[in-house]
Amino acid sequence: MNAKVGENAVDVRAWMREELERLEARTALRHPVAVKAVGGGFVERGGRRLLNLASNDYLGLAQPGEYGRLSDMAGEAEEDWGVGATASRLIVGTDPETEAFERDFAAYKGTESCLLFGSGYAANVGLISALAGRNDFVFGDRLNHASIVDGAILSRARYIRYPHRDMNRLEDLLKKTPPGKRKLIVTDAVFSMDGSIAPLADLVTLKERYGALLMVDEAHSGGVFGEEGRGLAHALGLADKIDVQMGTFGKAFGCYGAYAAGDATVIRYVLNKARSFIYSTAPPPFLVRCIRRQWERVRQADDRRAQLLEKAARFRSELKRRGFDTGESECHIVPVILGDNARAVRVARRLEDLGVCAVAIRPPTVPEGTARLRCSPMAIHAWEDLARAVEAIALAAESAGCGGEPERRAEAGTDGEGGA
Repeated sequence: MNAKVGENAVDVRAWMREELERLEARTALRHPVAVKAVGGGFVERGGRRLLNLASNDYLGLAQPGEYGRLSDMAGEAEEDWGVGATASRLIVGTDPETEAFERDFAAYKGTESCLLFGSGYAANVGLISALAGRNDFVFGDRLNHASIVDGAILSRARYIRYPHRDMNRLEDLLKKTPPGKRKLIVTDAVFSMDGSIAPLADLVTLKERYGALLMVDEAHSGGVFGEEGRGLAHALGLADKIDVQMGTFGKAFGCYGAYAAGDATVIRYVLNKARSFIYSTAPPPFLVRCIRRQWERVRQADDRRAQLLEKAARFRSELKRRGFDTGESECHIVPVILGDNARAVRVARRLEDLGVCAVAIRPPTVPEGTARLRCSPMAIHAWEDLARAVEAIALAAESAGCGGEPERRAEAGTDGEGGA
């Protein structure tokens, strides 16, 4: 204890600064930017009005004024329930608003039970780590969302990724699983950075053939596909073949929170095993009331669903006509794959100058060498604005030295739909 203070001091943040410098050198350093939604599918950033192609508000239900008078609901909530839930549901109990919503939403999903989570990340981490453990096997598509990957890692099961949508490879892996081991297959329904769609029918066949559980994440397909927006599994007539349907209320539903739906045994098990549910304060009743309101609006949004998919298809077609690589996109998420991190950032910055908000997505969110703009038109966007966005992307890419090359692509015999 004779050493002077600071004599052997260590810079405990040096490694953080070094890593930040490495990220900056790779054009992979991220910065939050202040934006304000101004309605109509636009945002305001730095005093400029920008067409918003960066959000997941696919149906436009989260726009200012779309909720109606939230102040009235807030007053009711404060009078009836107070402001917050204050504790985990397994400690303080479940309020009637949440209980009723879970019962009604389970009926909507065609399942026996439903469980509400605070976020999609919490749901995936909790579900997967509950459904699999040591000595079990989790199989996931290589392009699954990070929350699925983290859930598999936290489960301490052996996590095996198969190439994107490669059912032959998945079957080979399932065949090699030692007998008597529990198996869980997890997939996104719609892949959030690619706009590609999971082969759910083939996944159902494999899960039945090899005795696995199948969990499908409908985060980016719920509200968009299926009767009344029930999701891709319902649109394909496969919902009753899937063991766990998970989804979020923060995208097409335009609110916040997430759910897990399945038979009574599965949901009762998850309620007792999912640590992100057990050890989290419950969503407040006011939020549940907001989710219900948005759910009711989603059910009535058939026109918006049709408009969304039609506009996105046209938007993608126009980009491909100009020679841009939109990968395997086949729905409302349209990537513009540019490859290099710095190039993607330059294009995104130039786009902002041209009045378009489309964020540069870089590794580790997407594989190395596939940096991109991730564009998601909204149902409420006017086609004239989307057409101008296509022109802006072409101008921005040209200024960054990476414009589309339709003539060369035509000679190569490809329409730009190559894999990411």
